[in-house]
Amino acid sequence: MYLFDTDILSNIIKQKPSEILIQKLLDTPKELQFTSAINIGEIYYGANRSLRKDRILNAFDMYVFPNINVLPFDEDCGRVFGELKADLEKNGTGCSEPDLRIASITIQNNLTLVTGNIRHFKNIPGLMIENWINH
Repeated sequence: MYLFDTDILSNIIKQKPSEILIQKLLDTPKELQFTSAINIGEIYYGANRSLRKDRILNAFDMYVFPNINVLPFDEDCGRVFGELKADLEKNGTGCSEPDLRIASITIQNNLTLVTGNIRHFKNIPGLMIENWINH
């Protein structure tokens, strides 16, 4: 089961999406495809800053969001987040707050994070990661 990061969701609506990504999505049953409420927030934030806001949101609302399961950042994810953040700080390793929340949701739900931004997540212990854009 997979949780798709924001860059993966955004790649889907590009004029020329990654062929590897599209094939992997087609090969993966919909019930195994997830994203998080944090990623949805990042999409809306980016779209609302864009001059093409309506086009971007329309593409996501028509083609992406109806075809993916969205997981919340709940109490159990909050526990994982707190442990991870403390561990990373002890080790002198940082991670952005949104990325750490996404990782917490992924770990709590025993999923694999699919992202093109491996370096954003590489220091998070226990996180399984795959890159479906540049394979």
